[in-house]
Amino acid sequence: MKITFLILFSALSFSSFAQNDKKQWQKMPTISTQSIGISFQKFEGLNQSIAAFPQYKGLRDYMGTLSLGSMMVKKNFITGITATGGSSMSGDRDKKSSALRFLGAQLNFGYDVIRSEKFMLYPLVGIGFEGYQARFNKDNSSVNFNDVLNSSTTQNNIRPVKFTNSFATYNLGFGFTVKAPKCNNSIGFQAGYSGSFKDRAWKSSNMQSLANAPVDNLGRFQVGLVFSGMSHSMK
Repeated sequence: MKITFLILFSALSFSSFAQNDKKQWQKMPTISTQSIGISFQKFEGLNQSIAAFPQYKGLRDYMGTLSLGSMMVKKNFITGITATGGSSMSGDRDKKSSALRFLGAQLNFGYDVIRSEKFMLYPLVGIGFEGYQARFNKDNSSVNFNDVLNSSTTQNNIRPVKFTNSFATYNLGFGFTVKAPKCNNSIGFQAGYSGSFKDRAWKSSNMQSLANAPVDNLGRFQVGLVFSGMSHSMK
């Protein structure tokens, strides 16, 4: 996850740099975007390993997502930076449950195929990085409260189990937006796929390698409702 935060920080720093460069702003109108959506990802290797231990709940294959980003547009060519986070919860969060979380950043390139001030339709391709954490909670409702206070062994036994993974990604997708009348805001949607360049083994919560760890690849589909604000009129 540390690597993911580094990528996310770099993406946001790049975005801030672009905002401070006034000459570049004049040449490339910029659109800020916010998106809420749903993502679908199934980690079969990890789930198969967890299935052998009934005290843990398997992961869901979908997550809610939030994204922030910007797109710079010049002569219909698009360059975009997006930071995305997602989370899921399966089971009773106060007892036996599991959760999958991720943070990622993408650099995308596209082309607006509609020459219109009211509409945008654009395919996208790009690269990115995503870091994941899977968390598994046992049902500890039968554990005595005083035993937890008195025993470090009991304290360790009731702690959740966490695994991490990270993927360099390629991204494919498209988007469509409609500009609101008499203002520079717009609404639309984006759909996309993020795949990993290679399979990766799951690691400990401290990103350490583990023997006989399950291996998974990334194949994440995402759709989202996108709200956009244009800083300059697109001409």
